[in-house]
Amino acid sequence: MIKRVLVLVKPDGVYKALIGKAISMLEAAGLKVVAIKMVRPDKNMAAKHYIADEGWLLNTGKKAKASYLEKGQPVKESELEIGKRVHSWLLDYIISGPVVAIVFEGNEAPFIAKKLLGPTEPRKADPSTFRGKYSSDSYDLADARKRAVKNLVHISDEETAEREIHVWFKDSEISNYKRIDEDLMY
Repeated sequence: MIKRVLVLVKPDGVYKALIGKAISMLEAAGLKVVAIKMVRPDKNMAAKHYIADEGWLLNTGKKAKASYLEKGQPVKESELEIGKRVHSWLLDYIISGPVVAIVFEGNEAPFIAKKLLGPTEPRKADPSTFRGKYSSDSYDLADARKRAVKNLVHISDEETAEREIHVWFKDSEISNYKRIDEDLMY
């Protein structure tokens, strides 16, 4: 099924000059760029992107708390407090520098992008993925330094792709065209 996905090359990816490598990896897999721009997001735009509803905050806090307990670390904060802290770190991270926002389109684009770019924690990413190849950050180091994990890119989920795309792009900024090789791929 032809779908769209939002990929953000975050400030650390921009500063490390990895924009082209991220685009190249996804284009080589058959996804096409239908919108692209460099943005310096402010806190308002970041908050629209990283919506902090109570469900997200609790789920994030629950996962983090389980990870802490698994390592034998004491947890004094509630799951909600942990979720709010993580959300704050994400906002600070995304506004810390320029971001390249890209909309890719293609067969199962969210799935393909996640598979090629790798899991959220670079330390656990396969070395053949973008995050595994270009980052080694971890949740432990990020927590110790009181910041978000520096994982180079954001990849929208299939469920959030359309909402996130419209945070970064107007409909008029998204192109509709056919790659020369689309008939061979699809």
